[in-house]
Amino acid sequence: MPTISEFFGIVILMYFNDHAPPHFHAKYQNDEALIQISPLAMLKGNLPPRALSLVVEWAQIHQKELLEVWNNAENNKKLHKIPPLQ
Repeated sequence: MPTISEFFGIVILMYFNDHAPPHFHAKYQNDEALIQISPLAMLKGNLPPRALSLVVEWAQIHQKELLEVWNNAENNKKLHKIPPLQ
């Protein structure tokens, strides 16, 4: 599962040929969540409140790029990195 971004100890990943709806995986310490890209929503899992708010803030900024990466993953194309939250 390729890492597409990392910030503040949070790792953002996306699988090739993953199931719909378009989403990404966010890992922080021992927690993991699946986050739907549009509209932004937690599909499954758990993150501490502060980590979740950082992930949502980052995803709002990069929503268009996330959808592009999702489309590349669906078509087995190279996934590009997305800048971290700063």
